[in-house]
Amino acid sequence: MNEKRIEHDFLGSLEMPADAYWGIHTQRAINNFPISGLKVNAVLIKSLALTKKACCLANLETGHLPAEKGKAIIAACDEIAVGELSDQFPVDALQGGAGTSTNMNINEVIANRAIEFLGGQKGNYSLLHPLEDVNLHQSTNDVYPTALKVAAIYRLRDLSNAISSLQGAFQEKEKEFAAIVKLGRTELQEAVPITLGAEFSAFAEAFSRDRWRSFKCEERLRVVNLGGTAVGTGLTAPRNYIFLVIEKLREVTGLGLSRGENILGETANADSFVEVSGILKAHAVNLIKISNDLRLMNLLGEIRLPQLQAGSSIMPGKVNPVLTEAAIQTGIKVIANDGIITETAARGTWQINEFLPLLAHSLLESLDLLINIDGLLSSHVHGITAGKDKCEEYFNASPMIITALLPIIGYEKATEFITEYSSGNENDMRLFLEKKLGKELIDKAFSPHQLSALGYKDNK
Repeated sequence: MNEKRIEHDFLGSLEMPADAYWGIHTQRAINNFPISGLKVNAVLIKSLALTKKACCLANLETGHLPAEKGKAIIAACDEIAVGELSDQFPVDALQGGAGTSTNMNINEVIANRAIEFLGGQKGNYSLLHPLEDVNLHQSTNDVYPTALKVAAIYRLRDLSNAISSLQGAFQEKEKEFAAIVKLGRTELQEAVPITLGAEFSAFAEAFSRDRWRSFKCEERLRVVNLGGTAVGTGLTAPRNYIFLVIEKLREVTGLGLSRGENILGETANADSFVEVSGILKAHAVNLIKISNDLRLMNLLGEIRLPQLQAGSSIMPGKVNPVLTEAAIQTGIKVIANDGIITETAARGTWQINEFLPLLAHSLLESLDLLINIDGLLSSHVHGITAGKDKCEEYFNASPMIITALLPIIGYEKATEFITEYSSGNENDMRLFLEKKLGKELIDKAFSPHQLSALGYKDNK
């Protein structure tokens, strides 16, 4: 038989599992929000624990908490921050109340674990109280957005590293494929000659921009509102605590955080999250575009993507470009999340944003998704091989390669050659041009070096 314990609040009494570290406020949220089955992101839970620890340290140093209570709270925060008690945060990610349910959840888990450190039983809040001790001088409205910024910074750093690996994978292929000539394509039509290495250099450059942007946008999240309590005025918190708590937060997180000059504004507005989400969307756009390019190049045989799994339950031997398809779907999801983040930030009213739980879930989900897919795609790119023969086949047969000869023969003569080539029985444009202009000239004009050079040397 499952044992129960009863807790009380101003709404009445409620039963909950006797062994649960959460309390009545969390239990009400469990009952009220059986919506998505999605849990609060683990990095946000860790960041909340670190934020609570910073608040506790500030309250200890300013003399507002007894040392014994403070020591127990810190020990509980440390356990949660390293992933222990992870099953004690059951509240649905899609919750009403601006994050209050999550804040109360962590207050209660910290309190009940700290009570155990003090030798008591869960629910004995006469020893240590979730609100009066753990949440002392705090509000959901300063703790939750602060913790979200901390969590996002941690994951942005992970993302920057993941993008760096992806960029490196494409740069490796840029060097490996430098000597392979091929056709460029515009508007799904054959265009001017390039090299396969140059094509991969463009992919690497896009991810280089993404890496720089993801690294720099951390700055947008370093200004926090901790100490502002309910609406940013610091009401009910002592001044010495307000000035000290940011220092403690810097210490426990290892991040260069600062208190906002206008804490009211930091509490009321969530635009910084929208700005960061825009950076994530830009990366998602590059992932979609480049993954689709890789799929098409694989279709043409210009590259060979690593074969990962059988592609059909009915067609034997069919292998699909599943990893690039997964990357495209991930990018679409991140773009959709950006719309959610934009909408939730816009719908905050007056002094707080009551829709931060959905914003938080969407932002951290996007970061998690991008980090995961970047790691997978990086390994995938390392396994790409060149279809050199196909590249040469398309190159040699295309009339468009004559564009490289315009500085030598001019537009009119080039048009004349193309007309002659197209009206005859020729199927090798390069050989045709060699007959017209000589092999030595054509070899030089179509060398990988010449095709990759920035313009041509004008000796006039």
